[in-house]
Parts: sequence; structure tokens; C-alpha cells
Amino acid sequence: MTTPPDATPPIRLLLCDDHAVVRAGLLALLSSTAGIEVVGEAGSGEEALAMAARVRPDVVLMDLQLGDGMDGVEATRRLASGTPGAAPEEPAPRVLVLTMFDTDADIARAIEAGATGYLLKAERPEELFAAIRNAAAGRTALSAPVADRLMAQLRTPRPALSEREREILQQLARGLGNREIARALFISEATVKTHLGRIYGKLGVDTRAGAVAVATERRLLG
Repeated sequence: MTTPPDATPPIRLLLCDDHAVVRAGLLALLSSTAGIEVVGEAGSGEEALAMAARVRPDVVLMDLQLGDGMDGVEATRRLASGTPGAAPEEPAPRVLVLTMFDTDADIARAIEAGATGYLLKAERPEELFAAIRNAAAGRTALSAPVADRLMAQLRTPRPALSEREREILQQLARGLGNREIARALFISEATVKTHLGRIYGKLGVDTRAGAVAVATERRLLG
């Protein structure tokens, strides 16, 4: 269909979800929506990158969990850095995450990867349409629960960790045990245990895995 010269061209949308039934539902929903044209479907992150290079979408609707292979966060990071083969002046597609997951860690990873928006699959169709249009215009689009979580994170002060505690956290994130951490930092195992106790108290956890999870969510490992 040819767009009249004075009309705004439709938003070119690429769907990426590893569930064929979900893609079919989204395609049926969006194909009848004015101002939006679905130009492709992908079932994996790798397929989304390849298809984006062919169809040049304005917006990619991206799920986070894509089964084996590249996940939605890595696909988002690569798409946000520019479509392969695109001219230098051609803008990268906007990536709008559409997922069931709303944990702090998932939200932070997606936004840090370059996602323009983060929407939950429980949203009403009208919210999805508005988010796609906002994303195409370069405006942030967030589900209300996601926006609430981000605001809560901003209002929550980060724990005041010492430089040594941060170093130990980084070693924990690498999967090192107490003895290995002690060797890496040239301190005793007893000192490592003392610092771990303080870290657990500051982060409100009681396990190594819990400390790494909270530190990742609050971006304390950078």
C-alpha cells in the first residue's frame, strides 16, 4: 500500500518472541492497528538481528527470555548499537521490551542494554499501541509497575560499602570461594569472613548468592 505524500508513514515493527502462538496473537492484534506495520517476525535473538538488517524496522518488540542462544538483553544491546549494514546516518531501531518478568535485575539489564521502553505482557492493547508510538518517537515507555519499581530503586539509598567490601563482592560474583578470594586480595580467610558478615548485614541477605543478586540489582559491582 502506497503512503500518500502528506501522510505519516506507518511505524515499521519487528516482533521477537520465541513462542509462535504469542507472535501470532501480537501479529493479529497489531496488523489491524492504524499507523503500525508489522514487517517481520523472529523467534530468537539471532534471527531478530538478521531480520532487522533486512527489513530495517523502526521499533523491535523484544521478549527477554528467548530459549537457547542469545537472550533478549544481548539482542537489545546489539540492536541499540545500530543495525548491521546500515548507513552511518541511519538511526538504530528502538527496542521496546515486552515480557512477563518485572524483577529489578531484568529491568536494569534491559535499560542498561539500551531499551527505549519496558512493557509487561499483562498490559491492555491500548497501552501497547501507545508504547510502540512513544518508542518510535524516542520517548521512554514503561508499564506502571515497572515505573514504580524504578522510582523505588531511586529512592532507596545504596548501601555504603567500603572499597574492600566491593572488591570482595566482585570476587563473589566471579564464583570464588573464601580461600580463593583471600589469595586474590592478599588477605587472610578470617578477614574475608569478617568482611562477608558486614556485606551480608548491609545488603540484608544471609547467603553468597543473595549478596551477588542484590549487588547486581543495585548495580554495586561496577
